[in-house]
Amino acid sequence: MTAPSISFEFFPPKTPEGAEKLRTVRQKLYACKPEFCSVTYGAGCSTQQGTFDTVLVILQEGMEAASHFSCVGATQASVREQLETLRQMGVKRLVALRGDLPSGHGLGGEFMHASDLVSFIRVETGDYFHVEVAAYPEVHPQARSPEADLRALKAKVDAGANGVITQYFFNADAYFRLVDDAATLGVSAPIVPGIMPITSSSQLIRFSDACGAEIPRWIRLRLQSYGDDVDSIKAFGHEVVADLCERLVEGGAPALHFYTMNQAAPTLALCERLGLNVAEPAVA
Repeated sequence: MTAPSISFEFFPPKTPEGAEKLRTVRQKLYACKPEFCSVTYGAGCSTQQGTFDTVLVILQEGMEAASHFSCVGATQASVREQLETLRQMGVKRLVALRGDLPSGHGLGGEFMHASDLVSFIRVETGDYFHVEVAAYPEVHPQARSPEADLRALKAKVDAGANGVITQYFFNADAYFRLVDDAATLGVSAPIVPGIMPITSSSQLIRFSDACGAEIPRWIRLRLQSYGDDVDSIKAFGHEVVADLCERLVEGGAPALHFYTMNQAAPTLALCERLGLNVAEPAVA
């Protein structure tokens, strides 16, 4: 099996201690030679400055960095200003998303969909930015139908997106069906599967329920059976996700995008299993 191209996702730390911990995590993961590292930010742009700060540090460390860029509630003027800020920072990659508003807020702003944001980025900056967008192998939780979700993906790519990163999933068939259905619609951009390491039963169930990712019954039951046995959960989770990654790569996935949750060890262990050049052992 040929080693895949990989990328990592981080979220911005909230404290100086968190920033130092994340710096250590990044240095360990850089041994895997990622194509780029992306940085999320919270609902309603609540942590945008933290995102930009983290992106800048990654660039200063000599790595390619992609800033998540949400448009919900935004105006054209504010997006134009943020794009110029990112250009001046040296950012050349974006993950363009509609995003979610904080509770109690309406849609607002001048952008209804992520495709509107992608179109605006292209009008304002041409081909300066490499733009990735999101896709959902198990259908976006707010989509009216699977067909509507696919049409939304095609609209984003037609608007100028270079690539696609999926929500995480544990059913490889869902990913391959998405790829086939998208190709049938004429989507030619590469669709990169998002990978979530399993390290905690309760955390995984909470995240999955919130974002619409399905945990297969056999995985959920096995995780629940381990109770508070963290070591067994991690060992089982590693095998599940490693097997998933191997099937995806063997099936033609163009790359893998890891949701690191700002932890090094689980992703390092998966990279080692996939035959990537990891310079140090997977330790916490």
